[in-house]
Amino acid sequence: QVQLVESGGGLVQAGGSLRLSCAASGLTFSAYSMGWFRQAPGKEREFVAGINWLNGRPHYTDSVKGRFIVSRDNAENMMYLQMNPLKFEDTAVYYCACAAAPTAPVYVIGYNYWGQGTQVTVSS
Repeated sequence: QVQLVESGGGLVQAGGSLRLSCAASGLTFSAYSMGWFRQAPGKEREFVAGINWLNGRPHYTDSVKGRFIVSRDNAENMMYLQMNPLKFEDTAVYYCACAAAPTAPVYVIGYNYWGQGTQVTVSS
């Protein structure tokens, strides 16, 4: 079965950095577009970044442009999210997800499988 496992979360001061990883198994990874979402307490899950399987092109929500970088390694079935510099408002549980679509959707409903999430806490 398809499994997505996030890692790399933690507690960091504002201005610091973290690198999240998403390990995928049970699917043809290169045929899926991938996305990172986050959910803060009391808020809806929101799109952060995605990377297409069709052309490898990344895209980001406006609030993280210039600070976050999404990448993928199809040979290793891995996706990454480099986050720097982090802000207090980046605090959330971060989820990776995969979509059987040529481009990474920005909506939750567009994704087929989800990981369990990893907590990112940024102290001010």
